[in-house]
Amino acid sequence: MKGFYNRILLVDLSSRSFTIVSLPDELLSVWLGGKGLATRLLMDLNPAGVEPMSPENHLIFATGSFCGTSMWGGSRYGVFTKSPLTGRYCESYSGGKAPEAMDAAGFDAIVLRGAADTFMALTVHADGCVFHDAGELWGKDSFETEDLALERFVMPELPHARKGAVVIGPASEQGVRYGIISNDYWRCAGRSGAGTVMAAKKIKAIVFQGDRKREPANPEGVTEFAKNFMLKNREGAGVKAYKAYGTTMMVAIMNTAGAFPAKYWTQGTCDHWEKISGETYHREHHVTPHACAKCFMACGRMATLAKGRHKGLKLEGPEYETIYAFGGLCMIEEMDEIAYLNDLCDRLGMDTITAGNLCAFAIEAAKRDRIELDIDYGNARAIALLIEQIARREGIGAVLADGIVPAAKAWGLEDLAVHVKGMEPAGYDPRVLKGMGLTYAISDRGACHLRTTFYKPELAKMIPADIVEGKAAMLIDFEDRLIIFDTLVLCRFYRDMYDWQTLSQGMTEMIGEGCSAENLRATARRIRNLVREFNIREGQTPDEDLLPKRLLEEALPSGHSLSSEEMAYMLADYYALRGWNESGAPS
Repeated sequence: MKGFYNRILLVDLSSRSFTIVSLPDELLSVWLGGKGLATRLLMDLNPAGVEPMSPENHLIFATGSFCGTSMWGGSRYGVFTKSPLTGRYCESYSGGKAPEAMDAAGFDAIVLRGAADTFMALTVHADGCVFHDAGELWGKDSFETEDLALERFVMPELPHARKGAVVIGPASEQGVRYGIISNDYWRCAGRSGAGTVMAAKKIKAIVFQGDRKREPANPEGVTEFAKNFMLKNREGAGVKAYKAYGTTMMVAIMNTAGAFPAKYWTQGTCDHWEKISGETYHREHHVTPHACAKCFMACGRMATLAKGRHKGLKLEGPEYETIYAFGGLCMIEEMDEIAYLNDLCDRLGMDTITAGNLCAFAIEAAKRDRIELDIDYGNARAIALLIEQIARREGIGAVLADGIVPAAKAWGLEDLAVHVKGMEPAGYDPRVLKGMGLTYAISDRGACHLRTTFYKPELAKMIPADIVEGKAAMLIDFEDRLIIFDTLVLCRFYRDMYDWQTLSQGMTEMIGEGCSAENLRATARRIRNLVREFNIREGQTPDEDLLPKRLLEEALPSGHSLSSEEMAYMLADYYALRGWNESGAPS
């Protein structure tokens, strides 16, 4: 089928063997690539009820039809498995330049099954896979691991091939359940613990090499589409804003809206927000735009800290979500300290959103005398020490390494903990942006903002933020379009540029017939239902679609609130529009 390789690489780590499996056109036409294909494979290959850390849990890497082409925003990969953090569906995505190397190996997906009997690294290429002993890399941080993997495991007989690597850090090795998979140093498949599954399989690094390219249905049409797309969009206001400040601009936007979660979800703004805003960060430090491959937006922030305790530190970031987690929830007032915590989490290999939420939760637990820990809001040194303890599973860190649900239970603070399905929300308070409450509730991997990015229409006043009527219908339209994004795999920040018609046009040039907007909507619904069926098979119950009681019973100081009745209305409306029954099961 045009736009696909029509093959996957199935790697059996237990036997150190691999099989190249051909994919029929019929499968790809129904599920496309990326998320659609990977979810179908995960549903078919994983035993029902499998333990996430067991060898029988598959780990699947997938790219999409736009990767490695001239299509803008497509240099991304997805990784899919059963989450060790939530016990539910795990999907996570990353950009940079490594995705193009992954794609150039010439597979629509790479599937890891079983577990190695010793610490290993892999080299994936067009003809299969090479297995390497990698015990000397175990314990090294993510950055050093990536350097060594590209130095030691690149095949010299493929000198002109693209090359890139994905790696894990020490936190995943220790079984921290929100371990990340990283590439290009700072690009991370961050949420819900895919890195921890990779570590359970004893794989420290995977190097990809190749020179394969997807064959488009209309090569000239793809070139023309990409050229016109760039000319139409590269000078847009949104593109200029992301290039100027990246996601750091959201600090000012969210505090102005009163929806910036602070002091562990008790406030919608913080007095020090201007000190941690994007404008201040760019003014006080050396910050320049940085882009993934095939991107004219350059939202990344390459930074060298010019002041503070960590002067001279170089990193890409921090992103808005990291600033919210440490600067908001933990109330840290210095951007250099937030940047350092970002760098620390990246090197150790753990998700910054979950880490920041858990550190703030530990602060609250200490204040309530549930734990003995010398920590407080704004104390960056103590928070850094706690992150290191988590990565080593030492003391209080051993409890937090398993996530918010076990920690809350151990300390008797279930009513305080803020999460959905065991994963914490991102930096958009649903008591102000009520559609985000529905987003967090229905997201399959936990309280995720990226499945719909519904903060965008609420902040842009496409629909009033404080109503619940009509939210489900608009949210489903956003969600379905972004499901197609995840089959391609496309960057979220191109969402205003790839509307349904533009998606249809670009995919028709790449894939051929069958890419009408109507067909794409039907494919999105099919994938959405399959993911839901996966979670139900793995034990999801209707009450897992609820927000934590605190967000429904405690108003913000501003008076903004979200009631149980409002949530019930949106959820029932969503189920009905999806064609699901009252328990949220697809018919």
